[in-house]
Amino acid sequence: MKRAQNIRSLCIGMSDLGVQAGENVVLIWGAPSSPEALQRLQQLLEDAVGADGKVFVENVEGLSLASHSSSRYDHVFSGVVEDGAFIHSSEVLTEYARVLKPGGKLTLAEPVSITGEISKLKTADKISSLLKLSGFMNIEEVKNEPLSSQEAIFIKDSTAYQGDDLICVHIRAEKPNFEVGSSVQLKLFSGKKATQKEKPALDPNTAKLWTLSANDIDDDDVDIMDSDALLDEDDLKKPDPASLRVAGCGTGQKKKACKNCTCGLAEELEQESKNSNKQDLPKSACGNCYLGDAFRCASCPYLGMPAFRPGEKVLLEETNLQDI
Repeated sequence: MKRAQNIRSLCIGMSDLGVQAGENVVLIWGAPSSPEALQRLQQLLEDAVGADGKVFVENVEGLSLASHSSSRYDHVFSGVVEDGAFIHSSEVLTEYARVLKPGGKLTLAEPVSITGEISKLKTADKISSLLKLSGFMNIEEVKNEPLSSQEAIFIKDSTAYQGDDLICVHIRAEKPNFEVGSSVQLKLFSGKKATQKEKPALDPNTAKLWTLSANDIDDDDVDIMDSDALLDEDDLKKPDPASLRVAGCGTGQKKKACKNCTCGLAEELEQESKNSNKQDLPKSACGNCYLGDAFRCASCPYLGMPAFRPGEKVLLEETNLQDI
């Protein structure tokens, strides 16, 4: 009886929920809704919309099969029938957004878990998120109330949930004032073009002082200096690298460049190191000794030996040298 009274109070205040005369309303119900409660709610909605409006009743399971036209209804009530609250999927919410007119309203009731999302159950915040993803706006939680015993049994059997923290939450949402997939041309420029401000008049005498032309330049008064004349013979001489070195750089028994060498000693030592490494490498007359017997000469001392890396130092036994 308490549940039925809550439903009646919800329906009697249709004006507060936006139901007006002449509107098209669809009432979605799900098992195990009470037939008597469904008829009462339908009658109350018909009284609210009057003779110019229509009330359609549809089961949630057959909603997608009914082929409702888009933007047809002003208001959708879902799961508000006594003992008929059910879980709304994202597909169902998307279908609600499709059949509602731009600016249409949705009022739904759904069992939720207080402690968190369990199995197929959602929280109130999760329902709000799904509504946003489905295209709704102005989402508001109207109220919440305990589930009836019949609803609790049905929800626990269908979701395998055994907790006792279930409540039924009522949420209201709106469809935006435009159709899904609609487009509008953006105006990049709006309003009147800004009038150009007139430039202030200039004093002719002042403008003349700041004006320079070719006629104002006298070749006899202009002294052009040759840039080469600024350099003397000492400036053109190539400096000695030793004179550029910082005091202490390269000193000692072994040449060693400074940490931040800028005189070129570091590059010089690096080049000397590369040259010494090349001199230590074994030389080959044909250059193919390291490739193996297939590429070696008939008199190659490495015949019969495996291939090796180029530059690798290979030692020959004295017996091999005597045979050669």
